[in-house]
Amino acid sequence: MRILAISGSLRSDSYNSALLRAAAEEAPQGTELALWQGLKEIPPYDADDDVEQGPAAVAAFREAVRTADAVLIATPEYNSSVPGALKNALDWASRPLATNVFRNKPVAVIGSSTGAFGAVWAQAELRKVLGAMGARVADTELAVGHAADKFDEHGELTDGTVRQGLRDTVAALVELTVESLAAAA
Repeated sequence: MRILAISGSLRSDSYNSALLRAAAEEAPQGTELALWQGLKEIPPYDADDDVEQGPAAVAAFREAVRTADAVLIATPEYNSSVPGALKNALDWASRPLATNVFRNKPVAVIGSSTGAFGAVWAQAELRKVLGAMGARVADTELAVGHAADKFDEHGELTDGTVRQGLRDTVAALVELTVESLAAAA
């Protein structure tokens, strides 16, 4: 099984990217978790440019989602919501609505922040957006607050409770994916 991991942060030392790298370490045997790193290259959404496959970075993003069995998104929280770059990528991927690459795709949302609440509002907003796009959003939650205390200076996750949360989240996403694949067969 192949899970595409998308960090909603553009920052090179992002806690959300580090969270996804830790999720890859915790993924069950036979599950590949691949971190996608093209968010910064996606241009602002413009319906005038949304023809055929769209700009190259958009086509690459759509293809990465299309070929993945499932998607795991880690989001920070900016001004109590989803970061603009992540929302922009989803706006591109949501077109056309009836046949977009997220339609019926199993997706799980996690998040971290340096504040106490672990990006819970951004996660809720992101689940709403993904649901509107037609994704099958896993009923799981992992909010990692005070992220700076959970990672070492090399970006390695040091918190055992968060590691268990990652295992549980990825397991729930794998289970949803297996159900989705069986229903499609």
